[in-house]
Amino acid sequence: MDMIDPFGRHISYLRISVTDRCDFRCVYCMAEDMAFLPRKDLLSLEELDRLCTVFIEKGVRKLRLTGGEPLVRKNIMHLVRELSRHLKSGALEELTLTTNGSQLSRFAGELADAGVRRINVSLDTLDPEKFHAITRWGHVDKVMAGIDAAQAAGLKVKINAVALRGFNDIEMPDMLRWAHGRGMDMTVIETMPMGEIEADRTDQYLPLSVLRAQLERQFTLTDIPFKTGGPARYVEVAETGGRLGFITPMTHNFCESCNRVRLTCTGTLYMCLGQDDAADLRAPLRASEGNELLSAAIDEAIGRKPKGHDFIIDRRTKRPSVSRHMSVTGG
Repeated sequence: MDMIDPFGRHISYLRISVTDRCDFRCVYCMAEDMAFLPRKDLLSLEELDRLCTVFIEKGVRKLRLTGGEPLVRKNIMHLVRELSRHLKSGALEELTLTTNGSQLSRFAGELADAGVRRINVSLDTLDPEKFHAITRWGHVDKVMAGIDAAQAAGLKVKINAVALRGFNDIEMPDMLRWAHGRGMDMTVIETMPMGEIEADRTDQYLPLSVLRAQLERQFTLTDIPFKTGGPARYVEVAETGGRLGFITPMTHNFCESCNRVRLTCTGTLYMCLGQDDAADLRAPLRASEGNELLSAAIDEAIGRKPKGHDFIIDRRTKRPSVSRHMSVTGG
């Protein structure tokens, strides 16, 4: 029952946004006065479990919970524990999540007990004032305490940092040393033109080819074939012994090897992060107690998965390539 798209790519990775809400308001991701979905529009935890289970039956081997901030979803650990049964059966190879770290002190132990083995923590700066400025509402000491709790619980942590020109580019060498010094891999990501925000993305945008050249003045970077199932291309850093990933949707897209689709908390399936085409899975989910309609809707959607995205950061229009915010689809 493996899902294969029109370009022969096996779809084995589902990223599911369990909520569009977040306790941060990162300037490259959200507007400060975001209007979130009414709670009544969200799928229940039981419906999310059922959807994920159908995808697993159809060949998904890796499942990542995202948001918004997934750990602010009420009773989220109930869903994590339910999904962990697929780890125990061997049907699912990995259950993981991407988090801003604000709630990790509270949930790290439970995540580890449920079979989560690694997580991604989004962290763009180590400077407390800059962190508060870019997240608007966040405090870096709370995230640090969360990372401490995650590592104490045995979770492997990877740091994700969005590279922003004039904000954290000069800080990247120190962040890299810090992450590798704590045994954490790090990935840097180009900012993506999704959703209306107050800032001008043309001012924020930093090509990672430029960042890599800057890093190579201090570090020896060697390309390696390491993969985690996502889009990052990795190098080994000789001076630290750690790995650094580059996610480059703008300068060098990774569409040719795309193995993933994204599901929102309302049951909308996006076959590509950078395209607006989507499929409604909530209607077939609720139309029958069986999963035949749902399975057919998924097959139809996978058959429309595009070859790639059309991201562009345009100084002339300053309009996002995709109108929805990253928090709707999940990072």
